[in-house]
Amino acid sequence: MENLTTIELSKEYLKFSAAHFTVFSATDRERLHGHNFKVSAKVTAPVGPNGMCFSYRILKDKLEALCASLDEYLLLSADSPHLIIVDEGDNYRVEFNGESMRFLKADTLLLPVRNATVEEYSRYILERLLEDRSLIDGYDIREVGIKVSSGPGQWGSAHWKKV
Repeated sequence: MENLTTIELSKEYLKFSAAHFTVFSATDRERLHGHNFKVSAKVTAPVGPNGMCFSYRILKDKLEALCASLDEYLLLSADSPHLIIVDEGDNYRVEFNGESMRFLKADTLLLPVRNATVEEYSRYILERLLEDRSLIDGYDIREVGIKVSSGPGQWGSAHWKKV
């Protein structure tokens, strides 16, 4: 029988601070505000003959870099069906339900997500993590779960399982 285990990582430094607004419908959205988002991961892999799966430092470093890439930005949902985002040189003009908002490009990240939610952020981080096939294939990782929290007791998650 194969010896699989699940490693959970939830380090203090796996976090990012960002501004955003969630869109609820074509006519309703939150006001612009910010959160201190926390990120955690679970990976399932076989335990090797040395009694461990692999050095988690590799995974922690990748997650830390992903968090740093999102830190201190306004996160905009580039794939939102309700936002029109126009490139205006140094700014983005965002149109929503008759409103026009302008944001400095230097302060803004356009993410390939449908909405500014923990559900979408967890999927985004998971997809960025899985882009490095050497992590998954090199360590025979079978499952990965990413969770993102916008506050205590409020998490969204995304999962991947090797088939």
